[in-house]
Amino acid sequence: MQLTIPQPAAATRERSLAGRTALVTGSTSGIGLGIAEALAEQGAQLLLNGFGDAESIMRTRDRLAMEHNVEVAYSGADLSCPEAIAEMMAYARDVLGPVDILVNNAGIQHVAPIADFPTAKWDAILAINLSSAFHTIRAVLPEMVERGFGRIVNVASAHGLVASPFKCAYVAAKHGVVGLTKTVALEAAVSGVTCNAICPGYVYTPLVEKQIEEQARAHNIPPERVVSDILLQSQPNKRFATVEEIGALTAFLAGPGGASITGAALAVDGGWTAH
Repeated sequence: MQLTIPQPAAATRERSLAGRTALVTGSTSGIGLGIAEALAEQGAQLLLNGFGDAESIMRTRDRLAMEHNVEVAYSGADLSCPEAIAEMMAYARDVLGPVDILVNNAGIQHVAPIADFPTAKWDAILAINLSSAFHTIRAVLPEMVERGFGRIVNVASAHGLVASPFKCAYVAAKHGVVGLTKTVALEAAVSGVTCNAICPGYVYTPLVEKQIEEQARAHNIPPERVVSDILLQSQPNKRFATVEEIGALTAFLAGPGGASITGAALAVDGGWTAH
């Protein structure tokens, strides 16, 4: 399903991303929506992507457009399918123009011991969490290089820097995202295109809520102990990061201040990976 909304009146104040087009995958909820909100606040027009209730997504799209005075479109492309990704990238170009800011945020999770880990889950997590980023970057990078400007932000994870038990596919995929980020940064280093990875620790989102339930079953402990003894045990500041914090960092990387930051894996993890 692909939906658009008419472009609202032009913004009346100068914003750092005014005139830029941003595509954010997995942006109908959670971290992705927080990132989309931050980019729209700075004037970027948006292509949202993700699954969910159609009416709720349309309300979100309309709200972002009206509150931030930007054009917002939506694609429900299935990021496990390369053909659907190609169609989404072409749709973004047709509706909003060339993509200036690409944020690869879409992700899924499954928690299980490796001996019991379903192969279908492994394939799905690698496809959505890692391969989709390759396909979107491949589609936009040549145009960005030709124009001499582009910002690619890949939402990895603290699990792109360190490992945890029971998350073999997620950890493998996020390590791959960090490696992909560095490679793209090096290839595009003199072109005006930057590529960085944000590596959040635990951010309280619907995905983390699901992880809490899965970890509770896997360890046979109450959900509150999952939070205190497993999730936030790794974060020295003992608090979840917020979607607003991730959004603010993404907007900074996409703006003028991020021009010399490339190839970085930026931890937003309360000190987790400082151990």
